[in-house]
Amino acid sequence: MPDQPLVEFRTAPERYRHWRLAIEGPVATLVMDVDEQGGLVPGYELKLNSYDLGVDIELYDAVQRLRFEHPGVRTVVLTSGKPKIFCAGANIRMLAAAPHGWKVNFCKFTNETRNGIEDATAHSGQTYLAALNGTASGGGYELALACEHIMLIDDRSSAVSLPELPLLGVLPGTGGLTRVSDKRHVRRDLADYFSTKAEGVGGKKAVQWRLVDETVPRPRWDETVAERAAELAARSSRPDNAEGVALTPLAKTRDDDSITYDHIEARLDRDAGRVDISVKGPQNDPPASIAGAREQGAAFWPLTVTRELDDLILDLRTNQAELGTWVFRTQGDPATVLAYDELLLTSASTGDWFANEVLHYLKRTLRRLDVTSRSLIAVIEPGSCFAGSLLELALAADRSFQLAGVFEDTDPDAEPATITLGDINVGPLTMSNGLTRLQTRFWGDEPGLGLITFAPDDIDWDEEIRIATEERASFSPDALTGLEANYRFAGPETMETKIFGRLSAWQNWIFNRPNASGPDGALRRFGTGQRAVFDRKRV
Repeated sequence: MPDQPLVEFRTAPERYRHWRLAIEGPVATLVMDVDEQGGLVPGYELKLNSYDLGVDIELYDAVQRLRFEHPGVRTVVLTSGKPKIFCAGANIRMLAAAPHGWKVNFCKFTNETRNGIEDATAHSGQTYLAALNGTASGGGYELALACEHIMLIDDRSSAVSLPELPLLGVLPGTGGLTRVSDKRHVRRDLADYFSTKAEGVGGKKAVQWRLVDETVPRPRWDETVAERAAELAARSSRPDNAEGVALTPLAKTRDDDSITYDHIEARLDRDAGRVDISVKGPQNDPPASIAGAREQGAAFWPLTVTRELDDLILDLRTNQAELGTWVFRTQGDPATVLAYDELLLTSASTGDWFANEVLHYLKRTLRRLDVTSRSLIAVIEPGSCFAGSLLELALAADRSFQLAGVFEDTDPDAEPATITLGDINVGPLTMSNGLTRLQTRFWGDEPGLGLITFAPDDIDWDEEIRIATEERASFSPDALTGLEANYRFAGPETMETKIFGRLSAWQNWIFNRPNASGPDGALRRFGTGQRAVFDRKRV
C-alpha cells in the first residue's frame, strides 16, 4: 500500500465522509453512503459502498456515540444511501495492495466493531436492524449479520452473499462463516453451498435458509422497515427522557517517542521494540452519586481512562507494528480506584444506563487488549494502583512482576507494592470466552495463590525486567502471536473466541499464501478478466 498513513481513530459526526446519522424519537437511522474518492490512502475507489479502514473508523465512532450521547435511541436501522446496493464489502483493490499486517489489523478492528453492535443489542437495549435495500456481499453481509434482525428487499435482484472463496481465494474475515453457523443456525450443507456461490441467495430461499429474517416487496419497503424498527424499540428498556453524555474530543499529544493523554502516557522505545505504558489512577474521590458522574460527563475518570486506553491500543496496534512488547505500570491510590468501581457497580445494578455503558465499554476495551497481538507485561512497584478495574491490566498480561518488598537504596520507607481484588474483578468485565480473567486464570482449579507470575526482590528487579523484555524481542513475532492467542483464552469456546482464533490462524495463513496474495493470486487478478493461478496442493 503506497504512502501508508499514520492512522488517527479520533473522529466526530461533523467529519464523517461515509455515514449519515439521523435520529427520530427512539429510532436512529445510520445510512452508509461511502464517498468513492474518500479512501484512506490513494490507489483505489470505494465503489458500490465498499469500505476501507476509514469507513469502519466512522462506523465505530457512530456506534459509540449512539450508546453514550443518545440514551433515548432504542433501535438503530442500518441501511444504504445508494440504490440497488447495500454494501459490497471490503474494497478489493485496497486489500490487494495492502501489506499483510494491514489486512489482518483491518479485519480485527472491523470485527471488534461488529462485536460492539452485538454488545449494544445484548446489553444496552439498542437493537440493530439491517435494512438491506440492495445486495449485501462479503463484508457487507457480515455487517448485516451483526444486527439482530435482517430485512432484504425483494426486487428479484438483491441478494446476500459471501463470495470471498470463489472470487478472491480468501474467507469472510470478520466472522461471516461463524455467524452464519453459530448465530443464524444455517445448516452446514446449506452454508457450504452458500459460501461457494458467488452470486449469493435472495428472495424466499434466503429466508428459508435463515440467511435473512424476512424479505419485503419494494412498494412496502419503507413502511415495513418503520414498523419493524418500532416493534424492536417497544421491547427496549432504554430510558425515555435521559440526557446523553457527549464524547468530547480526547486530549492527545504525540511525538516520535511518546503518545500522551490526561491519564495515560506511552513511551516508545524503538531500539528495544517495546512500549512503556503508565496509567494514572483517579486524582480525586468519586462523585457522591452517579448523577454527579453524569454531570462530569466525558471527564468522569472511568470513562476518560477507558477512552484513552481504547484509542492507545488502536493507535499502537495500527501505527507501531514493530513495537511488539507492551509494559504496563500504574500509579495512584488503590482505594480511590475501588471507590469508583463501587459507584459504577452499585449504580449499574439499579439500572442506571450511564453506569451500564461505562462498564460495558471498559469490558470491550479490555477485550480489545486481549486479542491484540502484542506481548503484555505488567510491572507492579511501590506506588502502583493495580486494584479493581486497573488490576484487570495485570490479569490480562502474559506475565506480571511484583516487587517483593521495597527499593531499599532509593525509598526504604515506601509502602510495599500491592495488588487489590475488588468486586469488579468477579463480575462484569468478562473476556471473549464469557469468563472473568480470574476464572480464566484458575480454569479447572480452585482460586488461590498465583495472581502474579514472579516476585523478584530489589536486587534482581531491574535485571529480571530487562531479561523478560529482551527475550521477548528476540523471539519470532509470528510464533509469539500464536502462543499468546492460544494461552489467553482457556475454558469454553464462544462465537467471539472462534472468530478471533480463526482470524489469527486462517486469515494470517490464507492472506499470506500465493493463491490469494501472489502475483497470479485471486486478489491480484480480480477484475482483470484473467483467472487466478492456484497451487492445487491441499495442505
